[in-house]
Amino acid sequence: MSDCGVDVSALPKEVRDQLAELDLELSEGDITQKGYEKKRIKLLVPYVIHPPVEPPAPPPQIEQPPPGPSSSSSSHAPPPSGSSSSLALPPSGSSRYRDRRSRRPHRTGTRDDRYRSDIHTEAVQAALAKHKEEKMPMPTKRRSTYVQSPIETRTPPDSSSGSGSEDEGSGGAPPPEVNPDLQSPDCWINRSVQGSSTSSSASSTLSHGEGKPQPQLQQQPQPQSQHQAQPQYKPQYQPQYQPQYQAQYPPQHQTQRQPQQQPQHQPQRQPQQQPQHLSQTSAVADMLANARIGARIENSGPPPDVTAVAQATIRGPRVDLPANNVVRGMSRGQSRSSMMETADGVPVNSRVSTKIQQLLATLKRPKRPELSEFFTDDVEEIVEVPLPDPNRPKPEGRQIMPVKGEPLGVVSNWPPALQAALARWGATQSKSPALTALDITGKPLYTLTYGKLWSRSVKLAFTLLNRLGTKNEQILKPGDRVALVFPNSDPGMFWVAFYGCLLAEVIPVPIEVPLSRKDAGSSQVGFLLGSCGVGLALTSEVCLKGLPKTPNGEILQFKGWPRLKWVVTDSKYLTKPSKDWQPHIPTANTDSAYIEYKANKEGTVMGVAVSKVAMLTHCQAMTQACNYCEGETLVNVLDFKKDMGLWHGVLTAVMNRIHTISVPYAVMKACPLSWVQRVHIHKARVALVKCRDLHWAMMAHREQRDTSLASLRMLVVADGANPWSVSSCDAFLCVFQSHGLKPEVICPCATSPEAMTVAIRRPGVPGTPLPARAILSMTGLSHGVIRVNTEDKNSALTVQDVGHVMPGALMCIVKPDGPPQLCKTDEIGEIVINSRSGGNMYYGLPGLTKNTFEVIPVNASGAPIGEIPFVRSGLLGFIGPGSLIFVVGKNEGLLNVSGRRHNADDLVATALAVEPVKTVYRGRIAVFSVTVFYDERVVIVAEQRPDASEEDSFQWMSRVIQAIDSMHQVGVYCLALVSANTLPKTPLGGIHISDTKQFFLEGNLHPCNILMCPHTCVTNLPKPRQKQPVGVGPASIMVGNLVAGKRIAQASGRDLGMIEDQDLVKKHQYLSEALQWRAQTDPDHVLYVLLNAKGVSVCTATCLQLHKRAEKIAAALNEKSSINTGENVVLLYPPGIDLIAAFYGCLYAGCVPVTVRPPHPQNLAATLPTVRMIIDVSKAACILTTQTLMRILRSKEAAASVNIKTWPTIIDTDDLPRRRPAQIYKPPTAEMIAYLDFSVSTTGMLTGVKMSHVAVSAICRSIKLQCELYSSRQIAICLDPYCGLGFVLWCLASVYSGHQSILVPPLELESCLSLWLSTLSQYRIRDTFCSYSVMELCTKGLGSQTDALKARGLNLSCVRSCVVIAEERPRLTLTHSFSKLFKDLGLSPRAVSTTFGSRVNMAICMQGTTGPDPSTVYVDMKSLRHDRVRLVERGAPQSLSLMESGKILPGVRVIIVNPETRGPLGDSHLGEIWINSPHCASGYYTIYGEESLQADHFNTKLSFGDPQTLWCRTGYLGFVKRTELLDASGDRHDALFVVGALDETLELRGLRYHPIDIEISVSRSHRSIAESAVFTWTNLLVVVSELCGSEQDALDLVPLVTNVVLEEHHLIVGVVVIVDPGVIPINSRGEKQRMHLRDSFLADQLDPIYVAYNM
Repeated sequence: MSDCGVDVSALPKEVRDQLAELDLELSEGDITQKGYEKKRIKLLVPYVIHPPVEPPAPPPQIEQPPPGPSSSSSSHAPPPSGSSSSLALPPSGSSRYRDRRSRRPHRTGTRDDRYRSDIHTEAVQAALAKHKEEKMPMPTKRRSTYVQSPIETRTPPDSSSGSGSEDEGSGGAPPPEVNPDLQSPDCWINRSVQGSSTSSSASSTLSHGEGKPQPQLQQQPQPQSQHQAQPQYKPQYQPQYQPQYQAQYPPQHQTQRQPQQQPQHQPQRQPQQQPQHLSQTSAVADMLANARIGARIENSGPPPDVTAVAQATIRGPRVDLPANNVVRGMSRGQSRSSMMETADGVPVNSRVSTKIQQLLATLKRPKRPELSEFFTDDVEEIVEVPLPDPNRPKPEGRQIMPVKGEPLGVVSNWPPALQAALARWGATQSKSPALTALDITGKPLYTLTYGKLWSRSVKLAFTLLNRLGTKNEQILKPGDRVALVFPNSDPGMFWVAFYGCLLAEVIPVPIEVPLSRKDAGSSQVGFLLGSCGVGLALTSEVCLKGLPKTPNGEILQFKGWPRLKWVVTDSKYLTKPSKDWQPHIPTANTDSAYIEYKANKEGTVMGVAVSKVAMLTHCQAMTQACNYCEGETLVNVLDFKKDMGLWHGVLTAVMNRIHTISVPYAVMKACPLSWVQRVHIHKARVALVKCRDLHWAMMAHREQRDTSLASLRMLVVADGANPWSVSSCDAFLCVFQSHGLKPEVICPCATSPEAMTVAIRRPGVPGTPLPARAILSMTGLSHGVIRVNTEDKNSALTVQDVGHVMPGALMCIVKPDGPPQLCKTDEIGEIVINSRSGGNMYYGLPGLTKNTFEVIPVNASGAPIGEIPFVRSGLLGFIGPGSLIFVVGKNEGLLNVSGRRHNADDLVATALAVEPVKTVYRGRIAVFSVTVFYDERVVIVAEQRPDASEEDSFQWMSRVIQAIDSMHQVGVYCLALVSANTLPKTPLGGIHISDTKQFFLEGNLHPCNILMCPHTCVTNLPKPRQKQPVGVGPASIMVGNLVAGKRIAQASGRDLGMIEDQDLVKKHQYLSEALQWRAQTDPDHVLYVLLNAKGVSVCTATCLQLHKRAEKIAAALNEKSSINTGENVVLLYPPGIDLIAAFYGCLYAGCVPVTVRPPHPQNLAATLPTVRMIIDVSKAACILTTQTLMRILRSKEAAASVNIKTWPTIIDTDDLPRRRPAQIYKPPTAEMIAYLDFSVSTTGMLTGVKMSHVAVSAICRSIKLQCELYSSRQIAICLDPYCGLGFVLWCLASVYSGHQSILVPPLELESCLSLWLSTLSQYRIRDTFCSYSVMELCTKGLGSQTDALKARGLNLSCVRSCVVIAEERPRLTLTHSFSKLFKDLGLSPRAVSTTFGSRVNMAICMQGTTGPDPSTVYVDMKSLRHDRVRLVERGAPQSLSLMESGKILPGVRVIIVNPETRGPLGDSHLGEIWINSPHCASGYYTIYGEESLQADHFNTKLSFGDPQTLWCRTGYLGFVKRTELLDASGDRHDALFVVGALDETLELRGLRYHPIDIEISVSRSHRSIAESAVFTWTNLLVVVSELCGSEQDALDLVPLVTNVVLEEHHLIVGVVVIVDPGVIPINSRGEKQRMHLRDSFLADQLDPIYVAYNM
């Protein structure tokens, strides 16, 4: 917009200030273009002379942007943090802005100008342009996750002047605008179906360098004389510095889950659209693949809120889901004919797979550095140590000589102590001004004279020593430490307090004003106060009122702080001393004068104690170096509590009777030019500033012709040691040279809390040439070597000197790590100083003090160069020509990656050069390193603008990673974007790095975007193991084992023994006969008691009742002419006695029973297809069920999931007539099938096995012997009775052994958690059987209620054995937790044990009543991955604890076999568990008789050793260990340890991993992970984690999961998927169905909260 014909320079000053502030807001992005113009017109209207002309039409080339909401900015928006090579675009459009940009060439965007360098920006853009275009998969987000919460809700508002920003301000930001293209979800979904990719919005044209050609920008002639500028400085924003390059990562094909920008006022989730590809024509298989998760997608209502706590989320009904619905013996083509698939069985239209393919493509590029050839020892895994690069530059100079500063001159009138100087000026120059403080608008508030300063300080000293306690016992004594808590806006009160403490000879410890309990680094300040023994705090009345209080008005106890007494130092509360009292002012000695706080790299805050003599000497040295004169005026913009602000503005100023004008930070936020105005008004000779202040003044500079900086003889730049300060100094000079600023007055200096002032450039003589700059190679710097950059301009760092060493000091450069060896002349090292004017210790920390304050440098041979101690400054640099000191970084900003050193500030500068305007909020970027897998990894965290689009952010992140890789040759491990204004702040508003790092590692950062690149930057993984071809035969291996003294790994249970009584054999050969025999001999003996949720017996069955009910059912089956002997009958019953009666009814009728879990009435869509499938696969002739279930099978709801017209005959057994069958069927041989057992394995295989009558009686007999079951015994069962050992115990064992079974259906526990435990207590049960699901339910649900249960009289001391029925590795953590929790209720720690069974043999191990307790061993995980078993001590690193799965059952033989060679293994090997036993299943139930499959699993022979015996393969890996314990027969006991299912193991990097081990690590990594599952796809490890916290935690999990898997398992995670609780499918035994989860993920059916693709 034009200035309406108004001459801006002629406007009143306040209007010009308001216009400057408005411009600032616009450049910050704090106000839209429209809002800016509105406000500007409003300001200029009173001064416009309206000509009678039409308003001019807009220029033809300007596009009209879509109208955006106008937003007014908050009052006093602070200045931004820096400038950039491109501009902060208003969200609405870019063209209008381009026009403004051409008019004001020196304006900047949101970059932090401390790091601005046009040369560097040009270099970064050139490096990016070289990069080939690579597609990286964008992360997938749920829409609601991306809605950023408003800034106000995320951080407490700034409540004091000290809470602004050191690097930048904080202020309101406009609400994000919604791109009209993104508003409707339909358009996204339609586009995704057509497969088109969305293009980025129109406003990206400018920064992406593509789109329309830009018009040549017209630059207005600048008022200042351009030709006088430094050669390094070039005017900003010239088009030739914007190389045209393509957008690096175009957006991907996006589907329904792609995040969309939403207005901030819509945090709730939008209802999801139904996926297009879920058509009704899919086969039953697809419905199954949809699982219970699918049910959520099919309802078009919004998904459930998952922000509740974990305990409230009880999983839905557990469902047995075949993953690809592979039935043994059924070809896959039939099971999934309706869906096109890839080779992996992944639907072709899956978006996830294309993203993973893309990810794989990006991973094919070579890593840097290349992995060298590396031999891996089989047993010991060694970390790959990258060998040093042979071509790296090495230092070649001679050893450095210490550099001496000029001698410290002795001046006759220098005071003997600083307090003496104050006393002198207070007496002789009492009217002379000491300090002028400014109010918030920048106008003088008060002036403190030297007389007032002296009298108030004396009053305070007297009060502190004489008025704080009783007459006899004063609280404070000389030498005590006192905290000074004063805000930055009140320098006068601070001065009085500081000098009052010096006069009282107590030691002041200035700290920041605490604002809340959650202040960044608050507990560390507490550590400082504690280590200094501070018990008293001085503050002002206003500050005290503003401190956070408890409800009863007391000051809050801050986190980690000692208890403090607060003393108010306002004059009215001080006592005037009596005439005869005078403060004691001794000559300066080595006692501590004050303590200055300092935070180290880890965030620990320590106190540097400065002695009285060091304080005085430092003031003298600075007076000499800076040539201070009495009565000068000094403008101080720095923090007066520490560092240069304290040393110059408070101490040296008083020594030289200087008049200090203190410009508080809050004034700088409101009026960035205030310090320049103060210099002009007061004709100040010296100004103390930081680069930030130079930059802000430049930003707000509005051709103020009335400002003159000609009076300045010295402009001290306090952070001149930052290598990026040179561009700020140049730019400031360029702008203000026309205002009288002389080039030679700019004086950068280098300081550190320990060494105090290290070096300062002396004010130059007018006309002398300025010192030369060093242009250094960044590659050389990373190797710690100085190389002048000649060839590659792209990676150069321009550094200015910080002058010479201080007077009276001695300096040398030593190696930063290891012994303090002197560096060579061309080597970068740490600057160490010997001087009387530095700090002398870390107060209260003698160990750290020795390493820092008492360093004696050594020469190359290790001999000390002298006896005088030096102080480490923490600054890295070198000594240049003419003894000029150059600083290139700080120790605390050093990142040591793979043996190379990188400076955090350099990486920030490179990131800011990648056009952050549309993405980064106010240039706020933090860079730090975290140690993961034996090396430091670079992490970058930036605040994201509220209006940044997802695509722009992702593109910026991808390009930052490339730029840093090109410029610095270092990989970025993680780049995270967080919401604006949410990173922890330092007291002056900069980013608190150590707290940010802590938040990152704890998972409290809450990023809104994250990109991990472990594949590129983790280069020290061990080489993948190459499996060697076995050159020797299996027999040779066996002989080798015997020679080596290793026994063959085999074990067996005791003999079943012969049954003497032939009648017993007849009785028990068939279970049907056993029941008849019991009904005759003991008809009234109660076999079964069924309990309901209240613990009341709802049904019992005696031997006779059960026999009668079985007869009724047999008669009903015999009456159906369609059902023949030997046909299969499905039993569909809830857990109970009906199921048992129906089973024996089938045996009486000669049918083969098949027990099936009934469908869940609330979740038919997910559970009914599995029922249908088992009925179809088993070719059942009929279904026996209850009336209720029969109605469900024929209901409309069922018809939606399956074809209900083709059910087999359904018989309702609720009200059958009392009939007896004509005869009870007796099988001709015991080898005939008794029943079929169908179950879904953890890999999602639906398998049915055949159990013969002989196997049934053998398994029952084996269990009877192991558990000593007799008719007088009682057991309690809380299990699902549909398959495996659960079915055997529920339906078969009682009829065989005659014991009474108390049946507790697990479903009843959902309405009464304590049902099972109270049953054990009430019936005094000795033996109980349960599942892991039941144990987990009790542990999680009742863990906190043990006292209440005890009060109700619950007592578990009767329980002798509590056996968990499982087909997996024992879950040690769960069983231990259960034992521990219920120990108080009398549960014996020895009671809990587990069983082990598999599909081929349901009962292999069970603890039983005799024999030793289950043993636990610790094995080395590294060896286990090589299929070796190496026992280690408890607590050894990388160890895994394993518990024996119970004793091997009678009649069972076990051998450990190599699954590839099929030869037996030694007992130090992991192998497949093979079984020989009379109760193995007869084979898989196959329709087409695939005998090969059956033979392979059921009738296998060893390749050597014992080739006659037939074995069954369990499909589980384990090992046998001979223990020191003795079994019942007195022999040493052989324990079987199960490690995991062979089908589920992950083959990665040539090693074998078990998913459960990785999952345990993942679940431990963050409190919000409820459950996790892992699987592989195309060699990528995919981790799925259920989030039980709030959705803002979702992205915190990505780096933590990646870190823990890398650290503990040496694997790089490829994809991290965050989902809602309950999404990971679990079968009825409580086992995760990982393959099913994999299929759902690849078919895009998980509805994930977030999917991160690690690069």
